[in-house]
Amino acid sequence: MVKKAFKYTFVYLVLLITYVPIFVLIAFSFTNTTYIGDWNGFSLELFANLFNSKETMIALGNTLIIAVISAVVSTFLGVTGAIGAFYSKKRTRALYENLNQLPVVNPEIVIALSLVVMFVFLGNTIFKENLFSFWTLLVGHVILSAPFVYLNVKPKLQQMDPSLYEAALDLGCSPKKALSKVMIPQLLPGILSGFILAITLSLDDFIVTAFTRGPGLLSGENAIETLSTLVQAKIKKGPIPPELRALTTIIFFVVLIVVIGITIYQNKTKNRAKRRRNF
Repeated sequence: MVKKAFKYTFVYLVLLITYVPIFVLIAFSFTNTTYIGDWNGFSLELFANLFNSKETMIALGNTLIIAVISAVVSTFLGVTGAIGAFYSKKRTRALYENLNQLPVVNPEIVIALSLVVMFVFLGNTIFKENLFSFWTLLVGHVILSAPFVYLNVKPKLQQMDPSLYEAALDLGCSPKKALSKVMIPQLLPGILSGFILAITLSLDDFIVTAFTRGPGLLSGENAIETLSTLVQAKIKKGPIPPELRALTTIIFFVVLIVVIGITIYQNKTKNRAKRRRNF
């Protein structure tokens, strides 16, 4: 009884420490004060200021563009890599999995520095120009995200009957059709989870972004500004702009809706699978 009470107390304490700061931030996004703690009455002024702030909108636009594009590329690479490794020989599969683990266990600063060295070397010796741009930033985000997509898809492959694909080929499906009609539906929950995780990693990243960014996207000839780099720049000069509290509130509820939607979809998929088994 004491052990059970301690277990639940510990879990609720962790949840409290995690979510109370978020709820405080959300609450103070509905008042127009500069500092959290000074309540100036209920107001939606910060939300209006958010959409009127050109600097913040540019950073938000850059962040979303990079996140979506890098997530699509990372999902494609992660899914194809996982399928390829799954159907490879044992030694080849072990090699792929070990290589995939390196970006996961390495600190981001190591990945960022190695990318900088590579881009500088290529720019100085081969292309004879500065390579840092949207493309170098995209490469950095893909390298950061693709291994996590691989790790999300891998368990679904292990749960799947490996003979399904071969059976589809024996029944007359082309390899492309067997992949799209048989394997992808089985892997879809893992693919969606990996895609969402890739977007989250991109939205949250600062170190790789700060090291690999260059001019481009909505920033024009200036260095690409994302939400993480914008917040870091604002902290250096003074307090964070209050309208960013409104932005974090919007992001929180969008993510919450997406997670609930994915959960509902996965539950429906499981229920359909159970009904088919019962029949």
